[in-house]
Amino acid sequence: MFSWNRTAQINVPKIGQMAPDFKLPDQNGKIYTLADFRGKWLVLYFYPKDDTPGCTKQACMFRDDFHKLTLLGANLVGISVDSTTSHTNFAKKYNLAFPLLADDEAKVATCYDSLINLGIVKFAKRNTFLIDPQGKIAKIYLLASASRNSTEVIEDLKKLQFL
Repeated sequence: MFSWNRTAQINVPKIGQMAPDFKLPDQNGKIYTLADFRGKWLVLYFYPKDDTPGCTKQACMFRDDFHKLTLLGANLVGISVDSTTSHTNFAKKYNLAFPLLADDEAKVATCYDSLINLGIVKFAKRNTFLIDPQGKIAKIYLLASASRNSTEVIEDLKKLQFL
């Protein structure tokens, strides 16, 4: 039996490596690249599906902690393989003020080894990457907890900024 929480993550970018680049539209059609965030910390979180219980919980936790992340000099970006239309509806419904990038071809999720490919159905794995101001991966949260991910990122970001 297939269990997507136990899928191997053998090609995940490593801590200290440059984060894989991306060029994707957000829920408003604005195109973002990794270079847009150079000079600031970036919380890049992958999530399976807009408007599902776990993904909604995770997005709302990040929404509620958005001010704390901003005070720490961090940007926040969510990525799933959903469409920009789906992201627009999700962001409006839950008042999400951060970019949700549409990786509808699953290329970026693949580069971050954060894709579950079931053939005709694809989902992003719930992985989060904390990327430093130079564009290097500073921390990785594989199969992140929807309810704790935001808090864990904030705690680690505080620690990493004082190293």
